Amino acid sequence: MTLVLAWNNVRTNRMGFAASFAAVVLAVMLVGGSGLVVVGAATRAELNGIMGLLVLSAVVSGFVSIFVVAGILSLHVLRQRRTWALLRSVGMTPRQVSRLITAEALVVAVLANVAGCLLAVPYAALMAAFMQMTGLAPGGVPVEVTTGPFIVALVVGLAVTLLAARVAARKAVGVGPLEVLRDSAVQRRLLPWPRAVAGGAALAGGAVLLWLVPQVKLKSAAPTALGATMVLCVGASALGPVAVRGMGWLLGAVAARLDPGAGMLARSSLVAQPRRAMSAASPVMLTVALACTFLFAVETTDAAAGVTRTGPSVWVAPMLVGSAVVYTVISVLNSTAMTMAERAGEIRLLRTVGTKPRQLARAVCWETLIVTCAGTLLGTGIAASSLAMLGKAETGELRFAYSLPQYAGLVLICTLSGLAGGLAATRRARHGALLPD
Repeated sequence: MTLVLAWNNVRTNRMGFAASFAAVVLAVMLVGGSGLVVVGAATRAELNGIMGLLVLSAVVSGFVSIFVVAGILSLHVLRQRRTWALLRSVGMTPRQVSRLITAEALVVAVLANVAGCLLAVPYAALMAAFMQMTGLAPGGVPVEVTTGPFIVALVVGLAVTLLAARVAARKAVGVGPLEVLRDSAVQRRLLPWPRAVAGGAALAGGAVLLWLVPQVKLKSAAPTALGATMVLCVGASALGPVAVRGMGWLLGAVAARLDPGAGMLARSSLVAQPRRAMSAASPVMLTVALACTFLFAVETTDAAAGVTRTGPSVWVAPMLVGSAVVYTVISVLNSTAMTMAERAGEIRLLRTVGTKPRQLARAVCWETLIVTCAGTLLGTGIAASSLAMLGKAETGELRFAYSLPQYAGLVLICTLSGLAGGLAATRRARHGALLPD
């Protein structure tokens, strides 16, 4: 009965589940496709020299997939907290609500896993073609359909989706029935203690990995630095609401001075809802931190070895991490759209007291820019720490090679994605009827 109800909910609310479905589809495609490329390369002895890069790229894809899917699913479940409270008010028990949430996640995961596995083979073939074109694998990489990569992809897609749904469900069922009548936007708890403990442990683990980067063998320095970036991203995501509230206050003050009405609205929203803002800032942080660490680690290693890449080989590193970056950029758009869509009621209320649609559009833009800036600063700090320690391992000095155009392009893409998602998600609330459909 619960599964039938979940299927009907997903079928009748396709747009509500679209972001979660897309996140899982792309995750399965990334993990499965990367696995097929690694397995294919392992059959060619001449490709042993690049196996490390391929495995590192696959690990990045897997981490990004887990991080994004968990974030999107949790955000989706928590966005519907008033729905769960309403169901509680008409007699559903916490256990029934939790089972319904898990069943909905299961329906989405099964459908998305099928679609993702179908897309994994063409994605792997495209990756193999790029590797041949750039000279990374001149003889090509054979792409054969084997069960191993698909099993790993299915485990990531199904297990992470269900686990994220279960964790979010525990929070959702904690909402009392009277919560549906409460209209306050202020979060009562900025940082629950389990989240604070997990975030502190992740930051400590990341610090240990940073210390190990110059201590390990040189060939292991880059993977260790990348591992430190991943662990630090987890810690920063958990503890991020504290930083986002502070940055929102400071940067919001600048926005309020430049644009008093819209800037003040943006600052008030960020200070009142830092956890919601961090949900949108996390994909930006992840994009900047992982992309910069991977790309500039290759440049730092090449500079230390005196290697200068020319021609198609220049695109080797961007190609290996490019798919994961595209995925995280899409998640920036999705997360921003979901967090802004949650504010539709607030926007309509502001319109009833005389706020113009143009002012609301500027407020959305300011809020998105501040959130993107916060995510960029966090991601840059994480990447710079890892790269500095890698530079110490390579040259004995806390310095690293970087490309300002690549960095600026990455930040610009994240900003434009966030603006597009935020403005699109709030368009109906800004211009449509004052009463929701």
